[in-house]
Amino acid sequence: MTASSVEQLRKEGNELFKCGDYGGALAAYTQALGLDATPQDQAVLHRNRAACHLKLEDYDKAETEASKAIEKDGGDVKALYRRSQALEKLGRLDQAVLDLQRCVSLEPKNKVFQEALRNIGGQIQEKVRYMSSTDAKVEQMFQILLDPEEKGTEKKQKASQNLVVLAREDAGAEKIFRSNGVQLLQRLLDMGETDLMLAALRTLVGICSEHQSRTVATLSILGTRRVVSILGVESQAVSLAACHLLQVMFDALKEGVKKGFRGKEGAIIVDPARELKVLISNLLDLLTEVGVSGQGRDNALTLLIKAVPRKSLKDPNNSLTLWVIDQGLKKILEVGGSLQDPPGELAVTANSRMSASILLSKLFDDLKCDAERENFHRLCENYIKSWFEGQGLAGKLRAIQTVSCLLQGPCDAGNRALELSGVMESVIALCASEQEEEQLVAVEALIHAAGKAKRASFITANGVSLLKDLYKCSEKDSIRIRALVGLCKLGSAGGTDFSMKQFAEGSTLKLAKQCRKWLCNDQIDAGTRRWAVEGLAYLTFDADVKEEFVEDAAALKALFQLSRLEERSVLFAVASALVNCTNSYDYEEPDPKMVELAKYAKQHVPEQHPKDKPSFVRARVKKLLAAGVVSAMVCMVKTESPVLTSSCRELLSRVFLALVEEALIPLALEGTDVGQTKAAQALAKLTITSNPEMTFPGERIYEVVRPLVSLLHLNCSGLQNFEALMALTNLAGISERLRQKILKEKAVPMIEGYMFEEHEMIRRAATECMCNLAMSKEVQDLFEAQGNDRLKLLVLYSGEDDELLQRAAAGGLAMLTSMRPTLCSRIPQVTTHWLEILQALLLSSNQELQHRGAVVVLNMVEASREIASTLMESEMMEILSVLAKGDHSPVTRAAAACLDKAVEYGLIQPNQDGE
Repeated sequence: MTASSVEQLRKEGNELFKCGDYGGALAAYTQALGLDATPQDQAVLHRNRAACHLKLEDYDKAETEASKAIEKDGGDVKALYRRSQALEKLGRLDQAVLDLQRCVSLEPKNKVFQEALRNIGGQIQEKVRYMSSTDAKVEQMFQILLDPEEKGTEKKQKASQNLVVLAREDAGAEKIFRSNGVQLLQRLLDMGETDLMLAALRTLVGICSEHQSRTVATLSILGTRRVVSILGVESQAVSLAACHLLQVMFDALKEGVKKGFRGKEGAIIVDPARELKVLISNLLDLLTEVGVSGQGRDNALTLLIKAVPRKSLKDPNNSLTLWVIDQGLKKILEVGGSLQDPPGELAVTANSRMSASILLSKLFDDLKCDAERENFHRLCENYIKSWFEGQGLAGKLRAIQTVSCLLQGPCDAGNRALELSGVMESVIALCASEQEEEQLVAVEALIHAAGKAKRASFITANGVSLLKDLYKCSEKDSIRIRALVGLCKLGSAGGTDFSMKQFAEGSTLKLAKQCRKWLCNDQIDAGTRRWAVEGLAYLTFDADVKEEFVEDAAALKALFQLSRLEERSVLFAVASALVNCTNSYDYEEPDPKMVELAKYAKQHVPEQHPKDKPSFVRARVKKLLAAGVVSAMVCMVKTESPVLTSSCRELLSRVFLALVEEALIPLALEGTDVGQTKAAQALAKLTITSNPEMTFPGERIYEVVRPLVSLLHLNCSGLQNFEALMALTNLAGISERLRQKILKEKAVPMIEGYMFEEHEMIRRAATECMCNLAMSKEVQDLFEAQGNDRLKLLVLYSGEDDELLQRAAAGGLAMLTSMRPTLCSRIPQVTTHWLEILQALLLSSNQELQHRGAVVVLNMVEASREIASTLMESEMMEILSVLAKGDHSPVTRAAAACLDKAVEYGLIQPNQDGE
């Protein structure tokens, strides 16, 4: 390529820029830069690219391009001016004014530069005035807050609120930080007043948010130990505020600055890994510190759950997890083995052990190899042995409680611990203890072990009779309810398989009735009632239990109320029970042939309960909706607790989906116009974002079509039209029966109308929908009918600049010309540009477009010798010849087939090589 090519591309880019096509101009300048341009030309091209980025409002790239131009030519006044514009937009006024001063010195009489310099000077003065006034305001706020005579006044409250608001803005946070703000906030923390501590912590959140250097400086001034210790205060609000601050600090240290503080960060902070480890080390120390509140201990566990394990297993570095296991595994196990009642040395809440279990599980899952997992097992076993051997009965209880914690978390480690000599025997023996505390620990361990495959046979042989005796004979409800849950767990081993009943007929219903009775008894503490929900979570595998449960309005109300309490460890059990009641677990109909084969081989064949059929499930869902399940689940989802694990979220998602299927379709068909439209739009979103066959199983998928078609009416918004078209596209691609349903609802004329829509996304969605509908005979007849422009529109759209629209239209053409060869002869008649459009498709860099174009050309060649002759007399033959020599792709095969057919017609001759 010569210098004239560079000049030609530059001029072409200039013309496109004048026409407002900044993207096209940018592409032309970029192409010119790829040629052998002189340094002077490169400076001009970079300068022009900066102008394009300014118009496209990409100011970072505009600054970069202008800087490249200035590197080539330091006196390029246009590049200097454009960089100043970019810097001004980026808020870096001090740098922008330097560039403008340079422009004015180079061209002193240029009024544009002079005016720009005056404007930016005014902005700088305004900023200085603002910052000066902010300085005064910050100083005044701290004076009020630190004044002992202003205690509890409205003035003090307002000052604290203003300080928090100011810290939310980057400029305000920087001003507080530079005004000795952290030291003053430290004084507020030291005063010990709840309101002042909250204000100080929330202000510190603004200072540290997404800023590494300020975070490190704050930790240095306050002391990491001091910040972490605030977690342990008795005030729940202060502890939560401290937890939020520490989370912000973790994020800042891990991810760095996102708001563009250039140059400052790298100079102040070298390696955040050290600060991270110091923070984590202090959190681990807090776990076993006497005097720390139970809420504070839970918050520390929550922070460790979020901060330590890798976000993605694709990240090869799990060194932080390994370090925490070596330094703090024993401390985590100590919390997991602590008793809430009677209170021991460490204050814990009802959620503490579950949080410890989740942390242990996440640490174990983050390990990469057998050696790392073996080290984890060894540390756990050594800790349990240290309590189990030589520590008396109290030590054995502590060891068994720790085993329970492991069984709820990394169950592999829990199973290994159960295998330790004497542990399982001690559990069985302590179940018969006369001391309630000892019985509680032992029975809970037995329950957690019951679900583990390795111990199931042992427990069935040794534990069932014991659990039955405890349930029948114990005078304490706390013991009876736990024994009942153990029986429920063992009794549900068959899952939903109706043929695998573990207990005698009616026994599960009796157990479920007793669980519901305890659940409804508000005289029993929430921690004990949680076990009743655990029992129902297992028993609701039985469809008879499900039916009775949803009929019991009092039990459902008690279940939903319990899910809203601070006892968050109940969430998983609530979600499990709801999944069972709505049948939203995975279930595949067995293949009839495989069933017959299994029967012939005398193998067990799972059977579905008669009351698990769709009609029963729909009735149960309606009863749950009437009982207020939606509001209860919304509260559960909004819970900020480690107990709301990804597994728990999955269960809740399944229930929401089951509720949506039952609720949205009737709402979309009946009610006010606005209500129907909103419900239909929700159905459209579900159909777009998920597999419709899974979201709306069976016949329900056909009920979705009518509400979606209703969104195509002109009184609906553009967004609703677009979402309806996208959803109908998905449905039309599934089956002929669904396409017939869409046709029956008279959607085709409306879809065709949207193919002429000005909005490109709606036009594209309508074309894609029509492409899928074109698989139906009725739609093909519409295209084949005389006196319409349907085919012409598809041909013209195949030549549009919008690649996605091209793809949809070309796909429709490929399908129609395959199904109806008569349409091939009409393509040359609909537009004089047909040949250019087909050639452009074959020359596209997009292989999908190439393939669709090649299929259309092949269909036309095969349809008629006359059309084939027209194609071979054009440049099409050369294009096909080049494509046919490529690798063995679908495009190559289609191109080769076109040429073979042309040879067969006698239109072309093969070369000497027979090609």
